[in-house]
Amino acid sequence: MAILEFIHQNIDIIYLVILMIFVGIELISHVPSVLHTPLMSGANAIHGVVIIGAIIVMGQAEGTLSLILGFIAVILGTLNVVGGFVVTDRMLEMFKKKK
Repeated sequence: MAILEFIHQNIDIIYLVILMIFVGIELISHVPSVLHTPLMSGANAIHGVVIIGAIIVMGQAEGTLSLILGFIAVILGTLNVVGGFVVTDRMLEMFKKKK
């Protein structure tokens, strides 16, 4: 039961992540829709940093669980960055003048 041991050892971090999720949802729900594109661009930049951190964690991983969590973080961060840029590009296309 390595997962239960990991949860027991990192319960403070898990509580912090859960709190950050609720704060993030509360903040995003109060942002006007006009500001979603700049906010998304900022989030893309932040996730670039997350990807670098996940790669560093994977490089120093001692156990299989750390390696798997780092790999999942890299995949999810990459999907978020790519998806964010695609959505931002589509939104910016909507504001271009049509010929």
